[in-house]
Amino acid sequence: MKTALTIAGSDSCGGAGIQADIKTMTMNGVYAMSAVTALTAQNTTGVTGIMEVTPEFLAMQLDAVFTDIRPDAVKTGMVSSDKLIRIIAEKLRQYKAENIVVDPVMVATSGSRLIAEEAVETLRLELLLVASVVTPNIPEAEILADMSITSDKDMITAAETIGRKYGCAVLCKGGHSLNDANDLLWNNGNITWFRGKRIDNPNTHGTGCTLSSAIASNLAKGFGLEKSVERAKEYISGALAEMLDLGKGSGPMAHAFALTGEFSKTAE
Repeated sequence: MKTALTIAGSDSCGGAGIQADIKTMTMNGVYAMSAVTALTAQNTTGVTGIMEVTPEFLAMQLDAVFTDIRPDAVKTGMVSSDKLIRIIAEKLRQYKAENIVVDPVMVATSGSRLIAEEAVETLRLELLLVASVVTPNIPEAEILADMSITSDKDMITAAETIGRKYGCAVLCKGGHSLNDANDLLWNNGNITWFRGKRIDNPNTHGTGCTLSSAIASNLAKGFGLEKSVERAKEYISGALAEMLDLGKGSGPMAHAFALTGEFSKTAE
């Protein structure tokens, strides 16, 4: 069985973070493992507390995973501390990790900055340089490319700027009032649009975590990057279309909408 590792924070309400990642990886047919960067007290209405792990303990978690059950793919999520980002990049280089999907969680859908400026710089200088693919939303792509994005053409320019600067593929995620959930993949000079139909579901907590974890899962199973993105988008559309409605705020998706079937297939 193929394996995948998530390096991210815990969401006590289960809709995002490592909980969403583990559910997604399991539903996409790989064995899921985790290295926790922080505990959070949160629900569908917001975050009330965060307790970060120490860099030393994060390193111990990563050593424990890589020296026993080597992951076929790795996904990183929100890491708010520059010291933790350095540890992650160091360990991924040390163990020569493959299929690294970096979800550069810097800006919330609301537009709020989620990590300190020094952590953004460390993410640029350390983590993006080991990434196979990075999956920024529009505000995050604007930061990484140092430009404003107001059109599909801007998305292409930003993705190419990021990809050439950091030597990785870039999935620039649409939405944010720019287009109808259309994502743009820049991969070594090749451009692929993934046209999506916006699903009228207000419960979208954890969509970024879920998408990046699904991509990592499919890479682990041997699918190419374009096919992995295509399958990941199909999976997240299915999870949203189930119209799960839990909690008083922006609730989670139905990760287990297909307990068996299409999304557990392995590449030929």
